[in-house]
Amino acid sequence: MGNFLAHIEQERRLSAHTIKSYRRDIELLLQICTATPLEDLRMHHIRRCVARLHAEGRSGRSLARALSAWRSFFSFLMRDHGFTQNPCVGVRAPRTARRLPDVLSPEEVTTLVELPAEDAFAVRDRAMFELLYSSGLRLSELTALKAADIDFDDATVRVVGKGGKTRVVPVGRFALRSVQDWLAKRETIAKGQSTALFLNHRGKAIGPRTVQRRLTVWSRKRGLAQNVHPHMLRHSFASHVLQSSGDLRAVQEMLGHASISTTQVYTHLDWQHLANVYDAAHPRAKRKSAKSSR
Repeated sequence: MGNFLAHIEQERRLSAHTIKSYRRDIELLLQICTATPLEDLRMHHIRRCVARLHAEGRSGRSLARALSAWRSFFSFLMRDHGFTQNPCVGVRAPRTARRLPDVLSPEEVTTLVELPAEDAFAVRDRAMFELLYSSGLRLSELTALKAADIDFDDATVRVVGKGGKTRVVPVGRFALRSVQDWLAKRETIAKGQSTALFLNHRGKAIGPRTVQRRLTVWSRKRGLAQNVHPHMLRHSFASHVLQSSGDLRAVQEMLGHASISTTQVYTHLDWQHLANVYDAAHPRAKRKSAKSSR
């Protein structure tokens, strides 16, 4: 398995989080199928594994991820180790209801990001939150940013996303201003030759857990009822831009989604808004409303 993990890290350039998930899923397969050598596994073995894990309470999404890891693993074994077939091909995870992502309203986002400049780290936090929402960044993309990745002339940020793919995303004026405010403070905190855009209190690149913790602290201070996590700002970005523009392809590009089906989940988030628009604008809806009011 070590060679496979090296392959997905060095050749496919998957993230550390994804590699950790692949390792865990493959170890699970080896544990369940311990009585059968890998080269002897067939489709019915894999289906039995999936059925067992499903009976133990694994969701369809979790099983789909595991199957993806197993499929990649056996493809690697076929390519480099003489295996003759991939027993995972054709095996599908059971379907589960797709859970819609949680989003903040535009008013809640404004409440969250307009932080008081209490100190340098409050200025940093506002810049991080503004950028997460303004450009729809993943947490890992935010923490990997370098100061040079922000182009203030073009109002864009250069992002390295999943699979090492680079994209350039627009940055709004509020986020640009917040980042400029932070850069003025950053020099007093930076240690050594760190090129990271966002730094922790030791002057080193900020970690994902610190961003999550700061977002939790600020969301409580700002009086938000729900537990806000970094990905919620990405979801809110996608929902609000799609609601305003209706341009699914543009949102897909900005989010860095490989498949538009992933982006389409945001089209289901605001049915109430659509219903209100319909009631206000559709001629038949107006007639019904007028008749019912008599």
